[in-house]
Amino acid sequence: MRLRTHPVEPEAGPWRTVSFPELLAGLRTRCVGQARAAIAIDGRSAGGKSTLAARLAAAGGAEVVHTDDVAWWHDFFDWDDLLIDGVLEPYLAGDAVNFRPPAWDVRGREGAITISPGCSVVLIEGVGSSRRSLAPYLSAAVWVQSDWPLAEARGIARDMLTERADPAEAKRFWDDWDAGERALFAADRPWERADVVVCGTPLIEVGEDEVLIGATPAWST
Repeated sequence: MRLRTHPVEPEAGPWRTVSFPELLAGLRTRCVGQARAAIAIDGRSAGGKSTLAARLAAAGGAEVVHTDDVAWWHDFFDWDDLLIDGVLEPYLAGDAVNFRPPAWDVRGREGAITISPGCSVVLIEGVGSSRRSLAPYLSAAVWVQSDWPLAEARGIARDMLTERADPAEAKRFWDDWDAGERALFAADRPWERADVVVCGTPLIEVGEDEVLIGATPAWST
């Protein structure tokens, strides 16, 4: 299986299967001795990050923070300061997290980004969640490698089901987002700091309780 990726990304195969509990256990080994740990689930849009984060959380009791909630009506990619100040620093200090980004108040969004007081592992899921500026706050990072044409099709279909029902508008939005995403990843190269790479868009059949991880020397497994 070979994914069609952006030119700047390395080839992550060959792939092998592990269970979700096995993957989470491997990531937890990077958190030994830490009362609280943050693990990033990074990768390109519509590449399988949210699904992976949900499955990992279900496998081991971790909680999930979505960077899309931090970035909501703020900026597509320039939100790391909000995540640090509102989520990561208080969480790692042992404080309660009940964060309302500024745009939530301005636009009247209800609720808050919360982490339970007893949570020992939080998964930070989203595009750019393992960027260089966040690395000092992370115990581990996952890069979710995706097949780019498949992710594009997924992303456009997803947007058409939400607020951009017109196919042409959805495609324009995807192209604008993709341009910014490419620039972010080309400059930051988060896969080089990943502890493990996961295939978010498998092109082969995988068991319901299994996930594919990369096994080349380019990746730490």
